[in-house]
This record gives sequence, structure tokens and C-alpha cells, in this order.
Amino acid sequence: QVQLVESGGGLVQAGGSLTLSCAASGRTSRTYAMGWVRQTPGKVREFVASISWSDGHTDYVDSVKGRFIISRDNAKNTIYLQMNSLKPEDTAVYYCAGDQTGAGWGYWGQGTKVTVSS
Repeated sequence: QVQLVESGGGLVQAGGSLTLSCAASGRTSRTYAMGWVRQTPGKVREFVASISWSDGHTDYVDSVKGRFIISRDNAKNTIYLQMNSLKPEDTAVYYCAGDQTGAGWGYWGQGTKVTVSS
């Protein structure tokens, strides 16, 4: 089992920045990738960003490209999401997700809320 714990959410004004963290514990030796997914009330979860554990390859949803940066610290089993130039439409609960097989997200954190005021 893998446990994921997010931190770093909060309230920020439009144009501001926040950095989310996600620490993984448990059976992390087989991590394939980790990432962030967000959800707003009444909507399905939306992929935000991911990072490969082996080579650091990153991927982003188009709406955050150039504004968000995902990074990892393999030694700490932690990933980060640096969010810059935040917009009100970035308001959501952000979930950390882990993939140990390459087949998709199998582990989820509890979520951290990000609110961007206009």
C-alpha cells in the first residue's frame, strides 16, 4: 500500500502563486509516476500534471502549461506543484495521485483545497 499526503493549499489572489507538496510513504519502491488531478464541485476530476519517476518526464494539461511546474524529489518520495499566475478557474481541490503499474492512477491523497480569488 502507498499513502499520499498533500499540503500547501490555501487562498490566494489571482496572479499569485502557491506550491503544493505530496509526500508518499509505504511501498514506494515501485512508483511509476505521480501527478496531480483537480476537481471542482459538480465536475469530473481533471488531469493537471504528471511526472515519471524514472526519467522525470513531465506532462501538463494545456490550461496550465507555462504556469505550473511539477517536480520530484526521489530521495524524499515527494512531488511538488508550483502554481504561478493563478486564475480563478484554477480553484479546485487538488489531489495527488500515484501510479505503480503504468496503467493509471491507483493511489490518491485526501486532497488539498486551492481557492483563487478575483
